[in-house]
Amino acid sequence: MFKSNNVTARLFERQICTPAPATSIHRARRFYENIVPSYTIYDVECPDHSFRKFTDDGLYLVSFSRNHQDLVVYRPTWLTFSCKEEDCDTHDLPLKARKFESFFTQLYSVTLASSGELICKDFFLYMESNQFGLFATSTAQIHDAPPTGGAIQGVPSVEKITFHLLRLEDGAILDERVFHNDYVNLAHSIGAFLYDDLLAIVSLRYQRIHILQIRDSGDLVDVRAIGEFCREDDELFLNSNSQVLVNHVGNGFHHSLPESETSFLSGIKQRLLSFIFRGIWNEETDQTMRVQCLKKKFYFHFQDYIDLIIWKVQFLDRHHLLIKFGSVDGGVSRNADSHPSFFAVYNMETTEIVAFYQNSADELYFLFELFSDHFHVSSKSSLHMNFMSSHSNNIHALEQLRCTKNKATNFSQFVKKVMASLPFSCQSQSPSPYFDQSLFRFDEKLISAIDRHRQSTDHPIKFISRRLPNILKFKMKPGPEAGSTDGRTKKICSFLFHPILPLALSVQQTLFLQASVVNIHFRR
Repeated sequence: MFKSNNVTARLFERQICTPAPATSIHRARRFYENIVPSYTIYDVECPDHSFRKFTDDGLYLVSFSRNHQDLVVYRPTWLTFSCKEEDCDTHDLPLKARKFESFFTQLYSVTLASSGELICKDFFLYMESNQFGLFATSTAQIHDAPPTGGAIQGVPSVEKITFHLLRLEDGAILDERVFHNDYVNLAHSIGAFLYDDLLAIVSLRYQRIHILQIRDSGDLVDVRAIGEFCREDDELFLNSNSQVLVNHVGNGFHHSLPESETSFLSGIKQRLLSFIFRGIWNEETDQTMRVQCLKKKFYFHFQDYIDLIIWKVQFLDRHHLLIKFGSVDGGVSRNADSHPSFFAVYNMETTEIVAFYQNSADELYFLFELFSDHFHVSSKSSLHMNFMSSHSNNIHALEQLRCTKNKATNFSQFVKKVMASLPFSCQSQSPSPYFDQSLFRFDEKLISAIDRHRQSTDHPIKFISRRLPNILKFKMKPGPEAGSTDGRTKKICSFLFHPILPLALSVQQTLFLQASVVNIHFRR
């Protein structure tokens, strides 16, 4: 790596020295130690929008109107202004340069919501290879909806949920997919996962995993639905056998044939039960011990397994899904950490469950500690997404995790807390190099790569050099420059980092729908 911290010396060294194999990108990212967003424009004049995020390639800034009806997309530009003085660095920026329009150019505004729907401001997935964006609109929830048509008791219903696929280059709506009287968890994109051109959408109300393919033409094409059926011809097979039963009914006799929707467990639930049964069966070779183990570990908990529902899903690769199961209460609760849960790895091609763990399993935790990057799957076309820090690829993140583990008084509870984040929400982390823990050290309670609102603080957030522990590289302060005048009002803030440029937005807002305070942090 570089011998000097001086940016000029580093440029000369890059010209004359060849980096070690497979380290060229890591070496290039070292330049971010010298190029930091160290200048802040406080309380910028900007449109009253809800700013969502930068796309992973940095080409677009996605935002929504305050009435949750319109999508507004901006192109990030870099600040340019003229200065007549000799030493421009000592002068304040011109008033015109301190406006939002100096950094961002509006490309278009598109109305997505209609007929009582609102845009879900937390939902957005980006397909980098085609520059497609997936958005969601929905009507209000009905919490006491009756469980009709095979729906799960206790899961709310939404009259209409619409997924919109847009081409972000020009805002053209390419395709839509509508779910009626269903429930998909849209908060933080929990109910959907995008992997390359495959999209998984989880229907909590009807317990189906809808697998769709996004074609280059912008069409959403059904691939399969996993839930009550696992193979494409399962429904045809069951219906044909039901017809055979009807044909064998004797004349003059009344046979009460149960309805197919109540006669069988769902296909995914049968796969799960059979995997658990075989696992317990193979634990013992003695027949008597097998029966005892089955009574204690399987039949005693049989109803608990029956009552499990699918909470969340993510792709591990194009053929395997990581599925999280739990109780109905945990599936619709805002805080599901206190509810017991289970994880299953499902092969979509063979329709088999290949692994099953409880959320307190030591084996799953050690797999996660060693191979967490396998849970952070990203698109093959997104190179910079492969350099996000995790405890599998960064010694500092690993030390932090192990320090937390050593402080834990109850290892089982620690494992449950760590496993609560699985499956990871799709595109929930910022690829910005300023969150690279091999470059910078920062307080993760105040700021991190994870896309979440955090409680705001009046103190600046410091980014310390990792190589030179006593050197402050830059700091960021959300909210007004002079701090908040009302200390009693609870404030939350979010940070939107550009994935490549030394540019970030901090958005501070209160819980009383007051105007947000937007600061722009950049390298001057």
